[in-house]
Amino acid sequence: MARRVALSRSIRARVTTGAFIVVAIALGVGAVATVQILSGALTEGVRVAVEQDLETIGEQVEAGTGAIEGIDGDLLVRLGDAVSDDDAAELPAVAEDATARVVVDGDAYLAASEETDAGTLTVARPLEHVEDAVATATALLAVAVPLLLVLIAVVVWVVAGRALAPVERLRRQVDAIGPDRLGSRVDAGEDELGSLAETMNRMLERIEHAQSVQRRFVSDASHELRSPLATIRQHAEVAAAHPHSTSVEALSQVVRHEGIRMQDLVEGLLLLARIDEHQQHPAEPVDLDDLALAEASRLRGMGAQVDTRGVGAGRVRGSRALLSRAVRNLADNAARHAARIVTIRVSSEQDRVVLVVEDDGNGIPPEHRRRIFDRFARLDEGRARDEGGSGLGLAIVHEVAALHRGTVTVDAGAHGGARFTLTLPGSPGA
Repeated sequence: MARRVALSRSIRARVTTGAFIVVAIALGVGAVATVQILSGALTEGVRVAVEQDLETIGEQVEAGTGAIEGIDGDLLVRLGDAVSDDDAAELPAVAEDATARVVVDGDAYLAASEETDAGTLTVARPLEHVEDAVATATALLAVAVPLLLVLIAVVVWVVAGRALAPVERLRRQVDAIGPDRLGSRVDAGEDELGSLAETMNRMLERIEHAQSVQRRFVSDASHELRSPLATIRQHAEVAAAHPHSTSVEALSQVVRHEGIRMQDLVEGLLLLARIDEHQQHPAEPVDLDDLALAEASRLRGMGAQVDTRGVGAGRVRGSRALLSRAVRNLADNAARHAARIVTIRVSSEQDRVVLVVEDDGNGIPPEHRRRIFDRFARLDEGRARDEGGSGLGLAIVHEVAALHRGTVTVDAGAHGGARFTLTLPGSPGA
């Protein structure tokens, strides 16, 4: 807890420090610019006044009506060897048509000169008030800027703390959710943090669902694997206890049958695991009608009656191995539950290819038609060992359809049995 509090304060400190540095740089640059602008504006005013004084006094000298004695003490005037006062005697001449900063008796002046018939006329005004104003402004800014920075730092610290408080509360709520509390949710407000909380709640729902599916999957898989193992062990123990009453042929048939059952189960689990991991599978043009006809021929070889008169051309793009497995699972499921005949149809509808596999068995009640695609989901009829499969066949069909951006549904067939419809996007150019 101490580490988390320290982390929260560290975030506030980083936010405050960052804001402090940015504002300090901005205020420092602004203060320097303000002083420079003030100095330039005041100096420009003195320059304009000096040029006006030079022009006025020059005109009077040219007219012979002006005298430089007795001029205002703030203004220094020198005409040749004549000066307005003793300080003006030290006034140097400057370049014509320009103003220059000069120092007279330790004080700064702004001076300008021009040539007249009576000699070089030089006029200067003091810069003391400019320097005083700049010094005063500099002193005020030197005091005001640090105080303002301290005030801003305090405000940012308080505001950052209040802004991070909802984040800290959200973090505490999420941190309190453990594996045994995945049903808990965090509080969602109306602001941006509320959107983040809603996203976290959706993530928790997905994790909770995935954990539930995983637990059910492990439980069902353990149960399904336990059954054939128990059967093999039971027959082996009977054969060991009564070797003369148990034939090797009977025992081998049991072991072979249960071994095939376990093999199918393991292969189905591995296939679903690869699909769940979103492994890339080769995509190629696949003729779904060829797969359907191949499965129909296989079922006929097993003694089943199959109607393929509705099989037409239908090409899709995807993994031939996965699509073949999906078609085989649908065909085996139909053959297992059919009373007399299995019907297979393939058709192309606009940009889709539709595979229909139908049997004339007892069908699937409407309330079980969604559950039938869950892993290890089998109806009571399919629980019998000689009738039911591993409980993964239709789940594999569902996952393969989703992987190929398709769907699989089940409804009542024309003969009262189950009708499975696999719809897949058609391959371009098919």
